[in-house]
Amino acid sequence: MNWENELTQKLGVTYPIIQAPMFGVTTPEMVAAASKAGCLGSLALADLNAEQCLELIKKTKQLTDKAFAVNIFVHEIPEVTDELREKYSKTKTFLEELAKQNQIEVNLPEINEIKVNSYHEQLDVIISENCKIVSFTFGNLDNQSIEKLKNNGTILIGTCTSVNEALILEQSGIDIICVQGIEAGGHRGSFTNENIPQIGGLSLLSQVRDSVKVPIIYAGGIYNARTILAAKTLGAEGFQIGSLLLNSEESALKDFEKERLKKLKEDEIILTKSFSGRYARGIKNTFIEAVENSDFILPYPYQNKLTGEFRKAARIQNNSEFVNLWIGQSIGKLSEESTTIILKNLIEEVDKN
Repeated sequence: MNWENELTQKLGVTYPIIQAPMFGVTTPEMVAAASKAGCLGSLALADLNAEQCLELIKKTKQLTDKAFAVNIFVHEIPEVTDELREKYSKTKTFLEELAKQNQIEVNLPEINEIKVNSYHEQLDVIISENCKIVSFTFGNLDNQSIEKLKNNGTILIGTCTSVNEALILEQSGIDIICVQGIEAGGHRGSFTNENIPQIGGLSLLSQVRDSVKVPIIYAGGIYNARTILAAKTLGAEGFQIGSLLLNSEESALKDFEKERLKKLKEDEIILTKSFSGRYARGIKNTFIEAVENSDFILPYPYQNKLTGEFRKAARIQNNSEFVNLWIGQSIGKLSEESTTIILKNLIEEVDKN
């Protein structure tokens, strides 16, 4: 397969393969290892504050001299109303009782103790550190931010889960669109956390290809040569790899989490709002079963911040029943080798076909 295309030229990589920015899994070491394979590493900054972003960017730069993407969340932050305060209090009480029933010691924050970060405070750090590739999810950047980044010569990669979202991104001047199918692991990149478009990836990819002119990266279910070639046939110029790297040497997952992933069955994968208030695909467990169909799910990011302390406590106890383990629907043997080797093996497999 001839890997060189518009994306490899734009991104300055040998192969148009993007290591997915999986917050909580991706490490600076994983980003550097992906770059070493000739692919694009992606540093997950999520909604971290400016100081944390700076620290991660600097650490990654110490490990690689190649360009990498930084990925940020561009969600709308809901107003803290009396109604939200009341629901937060009830949800906090419910989670404290759930933790107590399962011998997990938690200290959950009050709503006024939660610091919610806007992506705007991240942009100055990204620009000052000369990060030239920015990917984002959960919505679209505002026009002022797009102009600010473009004036710095930054390549912008937006995420869509529908044709309409793809059109919004293209009309805003976004350079590259990442098409995310419903089968992808982790959070849905939808512009809203309600009524998300549940469109199969290859169907969506083909429709988006017919609708926009900018280069497309495909994300969702790519794990071997056949899936890459299928996405290429349907119009993708780039291929985002996430779940395949979960158990890699550079992954931030703990050993007990990696062991749980090894035992995964296909009917255990679920789309859930229980952990964060936004839909995400991962492994069904006791926490999801207790929360998913309850009245105790706050809007993102408040659910995410509240359950974060719960998950942290469960991780200390190596308890996989109360942590989020995100994974897509294409499951198979997960390698524990380096990200570099996993990606090189994938490239080699494609070249043989």
